[in-house]
Amino acid sequence: MKAVTFQGSKDMQVKEVPDAKLQQKDDIVVRITSTAICGSDLHIYQGLAS
Repeated sequence: MKAVTFQGSKDMQVKEVPDAKLQQKDDIVVRITSTAICGSDLHIYQGLAS
């Protein structure tokens, strides 16, 4: 499956990662159709937080 991964300051990449595996009988897999970065988290993306 594809995942957006945070590599570092201002560096996010789409990568192919292994499919999630169900480990518990009540686990589920959720298909995400859209996402965004919250404005309150932009400082992390910009490398301003440790």
